[in-house]
Amino acid sequence: MMMNYMKSENYRLLRKKSLYVTSVIGLLCITVAATVLHFAQQNDPNFPYGTSQFFYSNVVSAGFLIMIVGLLFNVALTGKDTALLKQSVSFGISRNTIFWSKLLLTLLYFMLLCVIGLALTIALGESLFANEEQSALYFLIACVNMVPIVISGFFIIHALRMGKVGEIYIIMTLLFLFFLSGDLLRILFRSVTGLHELYLYAPSTLLNENLMSYIGQGAQLDYRYWITGIVISVLSLLIGARKFTTQTID
Repeated sequence: MMMNYMKSENYRLLRKKSLYVTSVIGLLCITVAATVLHFAQQNDPNFPYGTSQFFYSNVVSAGFLIMIVGLLFNVALTGKDTALLKQSVSFGISRNTIFWSKLLLTLLYFMLLCVIGLALTIALGESLFANEEQSALYFLIACVNMVPIVISGFFIIHALRMGKVGEIYIIMTLLFLFFLSGDLLRILFRSVTGLHELYLYAPSTLLNENLMSYIGQGAQLDYRYWITGIVISVLSLLIGARKFTTQTID
């Protein structure tokens, strides 16, 4: 049943123009950014930002923007299709099947775009800019650190979308978690013994540290990204799946 439903949803997703438009715009932005930096460097030998390190740092710092792309991908399959949801349920398809099928499909295409974007970024960085020692290696390490955080953001998006939460509120949630959570936890628990370092595991803290480590050419794999990513992912999916199976579809 689940495979048949996924095939049906995959067919529907591939017919969505927004999927292709979002992909093209994302890859085009990477290409334009590299081209602009390259030409600026060619016209001014003293231009300080015409380096692969700076070019890569724009991607490392773009965790939130990558999640917005994930939101657009998810909306393509979880948009205003209440009538189709009712029809699927009436045909005997379980809500769990619907929830997890939509998640797996949108995540698959989102990750595919991320891989293509990563390959394009490295190809442009290594061909248009002067080779900097281990710049691409540190970039890959920083990207690996970002993976669990970005995926956890995608899972939050899916859980909220399936729970009928609007895009504006989803963006506000992402802004809080991935920009403000570290500062808030540091203020709340700074005088609490045993919890005063909890902010070090906040998504915003980790993303900022990842960027600073990359810029300082000291990026290293860190287990904290995976702990935080897994905790957020499990909680958001469990809560999201439970809410979707109990809510009314109107």
